[in-house]
Amino acid sequence: MKQFLGLLVCLMAVYLTATIGAAGSIQASSFYVDLNQPSWAPPAWLFGPVWTTLYTFMGVSVWLIWRLNPENSKRLLLFFAAHLVVNALWSWFFFAWQMGLVSFLWILLLIAMVVKLIVDYWKVSKPAALLLVPYLAWISFAAVLNFAIWQLNTATL
Repeated sequence: MKQFLGLLVCLMAVYLTATIGAAGSIQASSFYVDLNQPSWAPPAWLFGPVWTTLYTFMGVSVWLIWRLNPENSKRLLLFFAAHLVVNALWSWFFFAWQMGLVSFLWILLLIAMVVKLIVDYWKVSKPAALLLVPYLAWISFAAVLNFAIWQLNTATL
């Protein structure tokens, strides 16, 4: 039962992060569609399913770390929590506050944090680390997209 509750708490933490990020992107669909975009930009409808999957992977990943050694994983869990704050704020920088450069620099910080998570998790649980690889790939793609959209919309962003 303790394991199940731990998983539930981990999933709730990442879904809360998703909710905070979503609050910053309430107007994202209309704003995103109005921006000049590179030809390779994905359609707006794709982001929801991708992020839902990635948040689920993140929740399971951090749960694996907690489950393996709850007493000694405090540093890893605190860093994961800090990374969730950075994750949630990106949507606010890009969509709500329309800060192209800041959102690009912010997502670079997020990428660095996820790389650190993967490296640190690898030492404790390879499955936990591997669950974060699709997330790293997606935010790396998102960083390139962020940069391209910012460059194509310097008057707006």
